[in-house]
Amino acid sequence: MPTYDYVCESCSHEFEVVQKISDEPLKFCPDCQASTLRKKLTNGNFKLKGKGWFKDGY
Repeated sequence: MPTYDYVCESCSHEFEVVQKISDEPLKFCPDCQASTLRKKLTNGNFKLKGKGWFKDGY
């Protein structure tokens, strides 16, 4: 399952949550309970291993 980063615009609390892609985004901050939570845009975290990928001249 993917990991999503969230930040609260009220208290600046940042945290990660493991959620299904089909789950609704969180709406309330676990620290201050404000409804100003938003997802942060982050890089993906996968690595292509083994032979046959572009770096090997495929």
